[in-house]
Amino acid sequence: MRNFLHVQDLGDLKLALAEAQEIKKDRYKYVELGRNKTALLVFFNNSLRTRLSTQKAALNLGMNVIVLDVNAGAWKLETERGVIMDGDKSEHLLEAIPVMACYCDMIGIRSFAGLTDREYDYAETVYNQFVKYSGKPVFAMETATVHPLQAFADLITIEEHWKNSQLRPKVVLTWAPHPKSLPQAVPNSFAEWMNAADVDFVITHPEGYELDPKFVGDARVEYDQKKAFEGADFIYAKNWSCPGVTRPADYGKILHDYHTMTHWTVDAEHMSWTNNAKFMHCLPVRRNMIVTDDVIEAPTSLVIPEAANREISATVVLKRILQSL
Repeated sequence: MRNFLHVQDLGDLKLALAEAQEIKKDRYKYVELGRNKTALLVFFNNSLRTRLSTQKAALNLGMNVIVLDVNAGAWKLETERGVIMDGDKSEHLLEAIPVMACYCDMIGIRSFAGLTDREYDYAETVYNQFVKYSGKPVFAMETATVHPLQAFADLITIEEHWKNSQLRPKVVLTWAPHPKSLPQAVPNSFAEWMNAADVDFVITHPEGYELDPKFVGDARVEYDQKKAFEGADFIYAKNWSCPGVTRPADYGKILHDYHTMTHWTVDAEHMSWTNNAKFMHCLPVRRNMIVTDDVIEAPTSLVIPEAANREISATVVLKRILQSL
């Protein structure tokens, strides 16, 4: 595997999950694989779990790690071609990328959606510039439209906590209110990976928040949240702004005042509609907006195991990239 953006890049998903469990039993089994190799992690946006887990994964594999915070000490970077650079951006990404590539063997990119130009975001412009101009393997640490390391960790977590091998678990992705306009990367990837897994997958959200069909895939979309939750084994809560599928002019917008949408917040009543479901969220989470205190603190909450599995998903991905060098 050279680049990592979508679930299909991993190949056989069952083999990848088995590899994750192998690594979880011995995180340093492949520590010699990355000797004298360097991973460059480029952050255009803030991070906690992604930064820590990806660095730890690289160290598990014996790699050197360089972390570049683009907005903290580096020159401000222009990302669009044809721009007259007479503002505060001193360097263009098209020069910066090949320079970065001189110092590493692979590059991880974290660059969120701008949420103003859907075509630009969904073309994965920044990520693809790194693929084109670096000449090095590139992996996504969350891009404009996807967050595959998170979704892989989510799937690992579901596999670990589903004990009935005779049945497919019902997994529900539910929209929840938020005061800020958020990208669709996490729900997009979660949907993509659940569609690739052996689960009964349902997406529920208010009208107007329809995800791009290429991510929805074969999932059932249910606008009635209670109906969606009935019999669920896993509830994955996440906010996202309007994806602009049915309302192109509203791309990136919040369609309702969040104060009027609190009935979508996952609370004890919501969880009572389920089959004693496990609660999931990628973190960070706004308590008592996305989910109430009692739900996220309950024994059925998997948010910490999910976060821990970020190290495992990243180790599998970096290992496979190293093996392709």
